[in-house]
Formats: sequence, C-alpha cells, structure tokens
Amino acid sequence: MEEEPETGMNRYPRDMIGHGPNPPDPQWPNGAKIAVQVVLNYEEGGERCLLHGDAESEAFLSEIVGADPWPGQRHWNMESIYEYGARAGFWRLHRLLKDLPVTVFGVATALARSPEQVAAMKASGWEIASHGLKWIDYRDFSEAEERAHMDEAIRLHELVVGERPRGWYTGRCSVNTVRIAAEEGGFDWLADSYADDLPCWLRVAGREQLVVPYTLDANDMRFATAQGFNAGDQFFAYLRDSFDALYAEGLAGAPKMMSVGLHCRLAGRPGRIMALKRFLDHARSHEGVWFATRAQIARHWAAVHPPRDRLRPSQMDRDAFVATFGGVFEHSPWVAERAFELELGPAHDRAEGLHNALVRAFRAATERERLDVLLAHPDLAGKLAQARRLTPESSAEQAQAGLDALTDEERATFTELNAAYRARFGFPFIIAVRDHDKAAILAAFRRRLENDRDTEFAESCAQVERIARLRLREMLP
Repeated sequence: MEEEPETGMNRYPRDMIGHGPNPPDPQWPNGAKIAVQVVLNYEEGGERCLLHGDAESEAFLSEIVGADPWPGQRHWNMESIYEYGARAGFWRLHRLLKDLPVTVFGVATALARSPEQVAAMKASGWEIASHGLKWIDYRDFSEAEERAHMDEAIRLHELVVGERPRGWYTGRCSVNTVRIAAEEGGFDWLADSYADDLPCWLRVAGREQLVVPYTLDANDMRFATAQGFNAGDQFFAYLRDSFDALYAEGLAGAPKMMSVGLHCRLAGRPGRIMALKRFLDHARSHEGVWFATRAQIARHWAAVHPPRDRLRPSQMDRDAFVATFGGVFEHSPWVAERAFELELGPAHDRAEGLHNALVRAFRAATERERLDVLLAHPDLAGKLAQARRLTPESSAEQAQAGLDALTDEERATFTELNAAYRARFGFPFIIAVRDHDKAAILAAFRRRLENDRDTEFAESCAQVERIARLRLREMLP
C-alpha cells in the first residue's frame, strides 16, 4: 500500500513485487536461519452473540464446519465451543507454550471477559497485541465506525492489560483497516497482510508503517474449513514441511520468518495439541532457530532495515516524473510523458518495473518516432564527444568504455565506421557501451554493418532499451 496518487493519475495501489527476487538478509540475532513466530488468537468471549449486542450468533471457525449464523437467536452449541477455548483449550496451550515467546492476538472484549487468562499471559511474558474490539467482520463498516471500534479496542485493552497494544491484527478486516491503523499512529507493527515471508515497510498516511505478515496456511484454522486439516498428523506435516523449506532457504543464505497461527478452541483440543508439540520439538532440534514475539521481530527489523527515503515514480506528479526520467531515452522526454499515463504502481518504483513502463511507451510509438529516438543519440567517439557536448549520461557511458581516451588511430577508425554506418542505415550506431570494451564495440560495429536495415533498426531499438535499463539501475533500486 502506498500514498494515494493525485486525482486523475492511473495508479494501481497493490504491491506485486515486495522485496523482489533478492530479499534482504534479515540478519536474525545470533545468525539464526529462521525466525519462528507463534501466535495465539484469543477470541473467546468476543465472537458474535446476542449477549454481546450482536444481531446473530457466531458461525466462523468452530467444530461446526459450515455453520450458519442464527439471526435473533443464541446458538448454545456454538457458544459452548468458544467457551471450551477459554475454559480448557487456553490452559492446555499455555502449559505447552508458557516458556516460549508468544504473541497473543487478543480481542479486547474477550480479554476483558478472561482476567485469569490475561494474568497467565502476562506472567509468561507473552506479548499481547490487539485483535480488535470484537471478533466480527469489518468489511461493511464505514471508516468512521471502524475507527471508533479501533479506538475503543485500544482504550479497553489498556485498561484490561495495563498498557496499550503496540501491535494490531483485525483479521476479518476491511480495505481501510491498515490505513486506519497506520493513521492511529501508535502501532509498532501491523499484521493484516499475508503477502510475504519477511517484514516490510508500507508508506501509509504519510509515514512508514512496519508490517509483520501473518499466515492463514500454517494455521490451525484449517481444522475448521471445508478444505483443511482433519487430523493432527496433517497439521504437523504441514508445519514441519513449512519449517524445513524456510530453514533450507536460511541455510542457503536467505533467512525468512515462519508464522504459526493457533486458536484456543481449535489447537487447544487434546486431539490436536500433540501435533503442535511434535512440531515444536522438530523446530527445537535444529540449530539457529530464533523463537520470537512479533514485537521482537519488529524491533529487530526496524534496527537492521529501517525505512529508506527513495524515489517513488508511481507517486510523482507529471512534471517531476518527466524531469527525472525524461532523459532515460536520449533527448526524448515524450517517452516518459507517455509512460506516465500508463497504469503505474509500486512494482514500477523499481528499475525493472519502470523500465518496462518506459519500454511499453517506446514500443507503442510509430516507427518514425522511434527513428527520432535513434537519431537523438550521438556518434560513438564523434564530434560531440570531442567537443564535450554529450548529455551527462552519454558522456559517462562513453568514458566508462574508454571512448574518451582514444589514440589518433582509434579515433580515425571510429570516424570511418560512424560515416559508413550512417551512410548505410541513416541513423547513428547505437550500443550499450557499458556492456562492452573498445575491442568488443569495434567488433560489433563491423558485424552489424553487414545487417539489412530492418534487422539493424530492430537491433538499435533493442540497444536503446538496454541503455535505458542500465541508466534506471543507477537511479532506482
């Protein structure tokens, strides 16, 4: 999620690139190969119920798979399933997890109805984050209503727990949830994202907000879904395989984070708790495993990978965009002007993404317009170079290949080849000089003089695109 663009800009808000093909090394403490984060969702007493002022009973995440809400009626069976989570499931999980760093996603009204459980969480040193005011679906809430619920959740949480929550996860959120939580300004991390295996910074509401993604797959909720786990062995196998895959990536030099999601009324059942125990034993049997709360992960990430100021092309206005990228295609700002009109998003805030947008504009142009781009390029080691009248980009590129320090014989050779090439094709010889040394450039010059015009026009356009990519890599991550 990024800042909203100015009105009229064709912008796509979803981030489809994230950390990209080479994610950063999280540098977990003590060289850990994986960070394992256990979440205990505490929702019992916060679910939909007429006693809680709701219009219908709960129907989500219970042993009654596919249950329907009962409008205007209490659902005794559903209520007792949730009560099991508070009365028995929580304590079974607490006995197993009490010595581990755990993050609780606590629904504020549920915590308020479970003071002994809250005392046990605090005695174990668990992090208690907010899971909202009530365990309900916020998709149809207005912004004002959702904001009011968030404010009340924070207020009640602070009264019950003794301090305000520093982390937030709604779960059944709206499209506005992350922005509203970021605007609230008091959260060190948010978890309403399933988009990555590592934390990431999102620019929301004029500030950088850290997101520590959560999971719905390595999660006991799948015991309560139509296509999910129906035996503890399946749960254990899935957790084990997830751990093994991420641990192997860590050994290969790309450590990740693994989230494990638990619910008192689900994993707290005796038929499932042993699967969780086997997984924890499996994880503990490996060297370099960091069990951590989300607060610990957030503090570490903020210290090691703080947010960086950087260009965000998709958020620039037209003048700034063209001024910055108008020279990427030599003396042809119209390419940037047309690229600006395309659907741009966070994926275009990186070199490869923006290059794709500029190239689309270039390739969609007429042949005459593309020829004008070719004609805008200078001859290699030609008169403009000798007179130091190249663009800064061209000057640096030719210098890198040593074309600014030619012998008289080399200069004469380039002059002869430039003239022959222009006479044959009607535009200057273009090559991405940063990919070559002088000898390779001269060899390509002679080889390409043998091409027909159509072949050479296509090759020259490809070289223009390559030059643009190299220039953008110096400007963007």
